[in-house]
Amino acid sequence: MGWFSRRKAAPTEGRAEQRAELNRVREHLDQFIRTRRGVEAFVEPATTMNPPTVLLVASTGEWTRRRIPHPGVLRDLSERSMIPVYDIQQVGYPQRMRDWNARAKRGEPQPVEDTELPPWPQ
Repeated sequence: MGWFSRRKAAPTEGRAEQRAELNRVREHLDQFIRTRRGVEAFVEPATTMNPPTVLLVASTGEWTRRRIPHPGVLRDLSERSMIPVYDIQQVGYPQRMRDWNARAKRGEPQPVEDTELPPWPQ
């Protein structure tokens, strides 16, 4: 085989693994939305080191972040769950998230929401 072979390198991750990862991300985000009140989504753009991510923040300030492979995932999530989506570069990080992180750093108890949530509309 020559130095400049036209043969492509084998992909590091197959389509089945990509679909499985996407399903895990969707399930995690759906579960976060179902179990918390006042959830809003914030889109963080891709950087040279990281792919685009979505940040979900509840009304208490509790948050979760996941990588998204393409904007369609977030669009689908927003339409299904009826949550607002903001561009983090335009609106910035919410103060309630910063307060949550500060309390966690100091070891203070976090606000707790009702665990008895009404059924989520289908």
